[in-house]
Amino acid sequence: MADPYSTLGVSRSASEADIKSAYRKLAKELHPDRNKDNPQAADRFGKVTQAYDLLSDKDKRARFDRGEIDADGNPTSPFGMGGGYGGGGFGGARPGGRSGAGGYSSRDFQGFGGGGGEEVDLGDLFEGLFGRSAPGNGMGGGSRGFRRQPPPSQKGADVRYKLAVPFVDAATRAKQRITLSDGKTIDLSLPAGVEDGTTMRLKGKGQKGPGGNGDGIVVIDIQPHPFFTRDGDDVRVELPITLDEAINGAKVKVPTVDGPVMLTIGAGSSGGKTLRMKGKGFSRKDGSRGDQLLMLEIHLPDDVTELKDKLDGWRDTANPRSHMGL
Repeated sequence: MADPYSTLGVSRSASEADIKSAYRKLAKELHPDRNKDNPQAADRFGKVTQAYDLLSDKDKRARFDRGEIDADGNPTSPFGMGGGYGGGGFGGARPGGRSGAGGYSSRDFQGFGGGGGEEVDLGDLFEGLFGRSAPGNGMGGGSRGFRRQPPPSQKGADVRYKLAVPFVDAATRAKQRITLSDGKTIDLSLPAGVEDGTTMRLKGKGQKGPGGNGDGIVVIDIQPHPFFTRDGDDVRVELPITLDEAINGAKVKVPTVDGPVMLTIGAGSSGGKTLRMKGKGFSRKDGSRGDQLLMLEIHLPDDVTELKDKLDGWRDTANPRSHMGL
């Protein structure tokens, strides 16, 4: 894999915010849903996601910068040597026909066993350094060698999902059923303080890989409502009432995200007056909820003939626009 900094188009001194911003821009541009006829974009999307996974992890980024792991997250070769252990390292041949560890045979270590001319088992010498391995993986001279541990394999790529959530479900945190790329469905619990664009991570629900599955990344898309609107943690709604209800007061049924409830309208209520219903809004991160704000909207009958007859000769001398200087 290419250098992750180059893949995301950022410098090595880039901040976490810079890295996240670069990733979001590229992910939006290269997402498979937007490039169904462009397999190269899908391939780049996977590489961009893999680069972000490495650089967004503080520990992995530091290890990569120190050269301890490569761009795939795998450990670099031990002792600074290449994967073949040749060129003067372990397992290479030396002039004179010698072979084995460092190019030496067991005869080069005579005298180490406590008796003159005794040959030493190289496996015993190197066992303390590298651990014992199965016979047959020798390093030459019939000795027991050591086996390189394979590096951890890369996990599969993350898979992103856009989950459309009804307005009322988002406000009440109703569970949402989502179908994953493998066809399986799960019921997802929305987090407290959920907002449009909230991102949730589902461990192990991404693409398969030799080192395990990637994750599922769910982006919440809260749908609009016919008469509810969101105002921070509060829910606003315009409540139509009749002129009779406004003048004389009444008990009326009103909608809330938790279902309809009865509300008392005070006598003499003006249009535009706002009533507050505690705890009927969206959830906050601390578990509490916002309120529902109802703005009264006085509706006159379609046929006002009877009303005009009743008001014949009456005039309201008040000036509701006086506060505007009119």
